[in-house]
Amino acid sequence: MTGVNSVNTVLVVGGGTAGNALTILLRRAGVGVDLVEVKPDWNVRGSGITLQGNALRVLHELGVWDQVQKLGFGFDTLGLTAPDGTVLHVQQDIRTGGPDLPATVGMQRPDLQRILIDAVRASGADVRLGCTVESLHQNAGGVDVRFSDGTVGRYDLVVAADGLNSATRALIGIPDRPEPTGMGLWRAAVPRPEGLERTDLAYGGPCFIAGYCPTSENTVYAYLAEPKRDRAAIDPATYADEMRRLAEGYGGFWPEIAASITDPAQVNYTWFDRHLVEGSWHRGRVVLVGDAAHACPPTLAQGAAMSLEDASVLAELLTSGGDADDVLAAYHERRAPRVRTVVDASVQLGQWLMNGVRDADVPGLIGRTMTMLTERP
Repeated sequence: MTGVNSVNTVLVVGGGTAGNALTILLRRAGVGVDLVEVKPDWNVRGSGITLQGNALRVLHELGVWDQVQKLGFGFDTLGLTAPDGTVLHVQQDIRTGGPDLPATVGMQRPDLQRILIDAVRASGADVRLGCTVESLHQNAGGVDVRFSDGTVGRYDLVVAADGLNSATRALIGIPDRPEPTGMGLWRAAVPRPEGLERTDLAYGGPCFIAGYCPTSENTVYAYLAEPKRDRAAIDPATYADEMRRLAEGYGGFWPEIAASITDPAQVNYTWFDRHLVEGSWHRGRVVLVGDAAHACPPTLAQGAAMSLEDASVLAELLTSGGDADDVLAAYHERRAPRVRTVVDASVQLGQWLMNGVRDADVPGLIGRTMTMLTERP
């Protein structure tokens, strides 16, 4: 299969999850792809990532499922605990990727990035690191691009996969920006305590949420959500102390986890954001994917899944034949309602916690949303 006549050369701006996935799929279909990533190290960093079944379905499509399965930690249940660690309920998770894939795989984020990088390299895409787009000029036939290294290029399509604070989104005049929801998140990767084999969540205690996810046979990704603070007022040298202090209010596996949080450089503090571009996700022949178009708090662990689904749907449409304008309109039509449901549900779950709503239908909202996600995007 080859690209449609109107889209045979594509520039992907950003080598994160969405950009890498799209590059792999387009190259497989014979489309010429250049990928530029502003970070010289290709952003091989981070703590942990939770991948639900619908994310795993796309990773299987990319041909990397075997590596993901080998390096990650799969499980099918979710535990709810009291702050002291008492297990209140264990529920079977919905396999949103189908019966042949686990409900969830936890991974170390750098491992997933390296797997995708290897697949991009193997695809034959032209990759430039430490480089990004400086300016764009469009006409009916395509997009002229000037890069930060002084070079130029012309493409049938430019894909903005450059993240939540996308500079490409701003270049094409889309004004939407992420907005904080009011929560802040502490997270760290630590050794996995023996017997920790699924995600457990505690609601209440010193934080809104205390949770962890096994990310390999030897590691776990731990996180604590609290009211957001002024990030400039927190000395990064105290990050480990702050996270340990918050973790003191939790039992179960938490004392062992907290004892391993010693290096402030291995602790990340960030805010929860809501982001959804209203209206079209493209301007001419420049289109947004992943966090550049939408992002949600991790209360449903669907951020990476939504980005991967974007890449899958856009690649399918671009390589199925049709005019570029029609394809980009169809991409938005297919993705926007599903993404909005996930963003709104993720924000609502956090809002209920911040407002202290005790009778909220949390299981119902999660169940309805995850059931919807079992349908292919």
